[in-house]
Amino acid sequence: MIRILGTIFAGLLGVAFGSFLNVCLSRWPQEESIVHPRSHCRHCTHTLTWWENVPLVSWLALRGRCRNCRAWIGWRYPLVELAVGVLWTLQAWQLCGVMALPNAPAINIALADAIGRIIFYWLLVALAVLDAENLWLPDWLTYPGIALGFLFTFFLAPLDDLWWTEKATAKLAAIDDLLAILIAASLMLLIRFVYWLIRRREGLGLGDVKLMAMLAAWLGLLPALFAFSFAVVLGALVALVMLFVQSSRGGKDEWALKRLPLGTFLCAGGLVSGLWGERIIEMYLRWAGF
Repeated sequence: MIRILGTIFAGLLGVAFGSFLNVCLSRWPQEESIVHPRSHCRHCTHTLTWWENVPLVSWLALRGRCRNCRAWIGWRYPLVELAVGVLWTLQAWQLCGVMALPNAPAINIALADAIGRIIFYWLLVALAVLDAENLWLPDWLTYPGIALGFLFTFFLAPLDDLWWTEKATAKLAAIDDLLAILIAASLMLLIRFVYWLIRRREGLGLGDVKLMAMLAAWLGLLPALFAFSFAVVLGALVALVMLFVQSSRGGKDEWALKRLPLGTFLCAGGLVSGLWGERIIEMYLRWAGF
């Protein structure tokens, strides 16, 4: 019962933080304050009452439209709230399962890891939406994300058996994490350089390079590479769908001019890798005979 109640509370808290994230995602690109003014309609500036600002519920009750001007609010708002809520729910369910064990050190490690991961997931959702809507991966999110990932690895590694090593020390963990960050970033820079040599134009932004480094800082090298592979496959599928749609409309050449948000696909890969990456990689290594 405690596990269920704790998970429900974490999910509701995640939805609330997802609602706050929506405010940030709407105002950051416009360089507006996230504190003032109060939440309002972006079309008619109608200030929302408390019951118009309840996460998920208000959007459903208003059928996705402003009560005052009837302008379409958009699917992003409920999807972001739901995504953060679900991610925090999954993390809380795992944490509550560990807390039921009579092992104080394991509980402390699991609690610290859960706090780190909910921050990491919140950052990934934020960056995914910013890149999808604005093709923008701000440095003031990716750089702190890299630093936080490195610090969590540095402080947690000596307390636990990392899944890819024997008992790790803080020094070894720091070296492993720095190498992972450098290799991941170098891989993206190499791809960026090769693309420029072939096409003579930029095909990969530096924001994607920093995002890849952030994934490596939080997840480690192999899970980050898995996230990158997932992103490439997902991006290719989206490109094929766009090609099919444009072809059916008679605009075969237009799709090639569109820029796909690789950062969004990387964030999706990071979420999948953060939730199930270790098990997927271990299954693959066993299947490959390693």
